[in-house]
Amino acid sequence: MSVIPFSDEAQGIWQIDADYVDQGLACVYLLSQGDRLALVETGTNHTVPHILARIEQLGLTPEHLDYIILTHIHLDHAAGAGALMQLCPNAQLIVHPRGVRHMAEPAKLQAGTVAVYGEEQYQALYGELIAVDATRITEADDGFELDFNGRRLSFIDTPGHALHHVCIYDELSGGVFTGDTFGLSYRQLDSEAGNFLFVTTTPVHFDPQAMKTSIERILAFEPQWIYLTHYGRIRPSESNVKQLLDSLQAHVDIALAEKDQPEGRQQRLSAAVLEWLVAAWQAQNPDADATAARDFLKLDAGLNAQGLEVWLARMESQG
Repeated sequence: MSVIPFSDEAQGIWQIDADYVDQGLACVYLLSQGDRLALVETGTNHTVPHILARIEQLGLTPEHLDYIILTHIHLDHAAGAGALMQLCPNAQLIVHPRGVRHMAEPAKLQAGTVAVYGEEQYQALYGELIAVDATRITEADDGFELDFNGRRLSFIDTPGHALHHVCIYDELSGGVFTGDTFGLSYRQLDSEAGNFLFVTTTPVHFDPQAMKTSIERILAFEPQWIYLTHYGRIRPSESNVKQLLDSLQAHVDIALAEKDQPEGRQQRLSAAVLEWLVAAWQAQNPDADATAARDFLKLDAGLNAQGLEVWLARMESQG
């Protein structure tokens, strides 16, 4: 399936592919209100040229960008923040209080990621992190509201995926920008049966009860749309919500089944998560060949397994 980012001129929302690993895996959202701009997510340094190109297509300049908003500071969402802030002199960076110091002093965040990926792969994925002047960072805790040129953006503290995660309700569109809290739904896995939606349990802060509560808080806004970073705009339909919550319970069940068997556990978790995801996709698409879906889901299954392993280890360390 070809993945084409949407443009909703009436609501002033422009989806931009983040150019992260491949097309259709991550995106950012540019909001326009009059002649002012706000951005939700930055993607990586490699995303920045795409953002600037869209701003130019709108007949505006980086000086028109007032707010750069991060749902959280995982690098597929936030690595481009410093570079973009340098290019947008009027912008204020909006981030969860727990993310502020990492944006102002990103050296440890970069070093930790390099330790996982190696320098070459790190640079290919994210690029150099650039510190943001602390005076240009605004903390957005639960209940924070932003007046974006007369358009109200309301912030919701939404732990479960990360402790430094917020979601943003946009009063004009009636949509919520959910980062990773409302899961993943790739257009490549859509079918006549609808969207395929599942949780992301990546390291290191996965907390299933907090995630369930955060999902419920998002739904309490009765949103018309869910704007996912991975990937695009979906409806919070009964079917989609059920899929999301079912996948959360399934991941918990898979993890707890391995609770007392730490040796080689992460590999087994990865295999079990992948099998569950493929089976869930096949249940929606009983006549389809699942080979491509299996290959597509391997990466997320592995990342989710890592998060489940950290969650189990944390519970074990707490007795």
